[in-house]
Amino acid sequence: MTKRLVKVYPRFERLWHWTQMVLIMVLMVTGFGLNGLHGLMPFGPAVMVHTIAALVLLLVWIFATFWLFTTGTWKQFVPQLDGMISVLRFYSYGVFKGEPHPHKKLYWRKHNPLQILAYFGLKMFVFPMIWGTGLLYLTYNFWAADEGATFTLYVIANLHLLAGYIVAAFVVIHIYLLTIGHGFREHVKPMINGYEEVDLTDAQEAYLEANEPERLLPR
Repeated sequence: MTKRLVKVYPRFERLWHWTQMVLIMVLMVTGFGLNGLHGLMPFGPAVMVHTIAALVLLLVWIFATFWLFTTGTWKQFVPQLDGMISVLRFYSYGVFKGEPHPHKKLYWRKHNPLQILAYFGLKMFVFPMIWGTGLLYLTYNFWAADEGATFTLYVIANLHLLAGYIVAAFVVIHIYLLTIGHGFREHVKPMINGYEEVDLTDAQEAYLEANEPERLLPR
């Protein structure tokens, strides 16, 4: 294996990441304001901004899902148990002892097992819950025709809020983990320029040099 700086995050993935980040922050601020956690924005404008940001994010996710499956990148998010214990041990104990991260980034597997599990849970459970409840919440006037609609709306609203808190917790943990290891700047840099140091086999290195040399930075 050879360590090389490889463009593992293409332009669309980086654009998707930062657009998603901005929209999620807008949704968190407006959503928590709508639930009385702060008064930074009047209720009416907050509802409008929250709704517009949610619909734009839904559109971004539709394009991102299409990109994931047409490029085969979805394979990066298939959970695996191999290496999970060592990564869990590192974050719960080893990181405080100054131990090196046990996961070695590979060209075909850029996320560690814990990251993959977290992303899988978000994409398969949390995001569908937040979108399903959000769309039901938004279209309440179209389906709320019976006497039990008030209780149904109460359940939907609280499930939506629960999903929001889970996403907020993920954001906090995500930012915290960026401060571990090489430092915040080094962790964020690949999502800006696309390049990250990964381990390449001789065959992978030869293929990239012959067919996609622009993805390799000079030694």
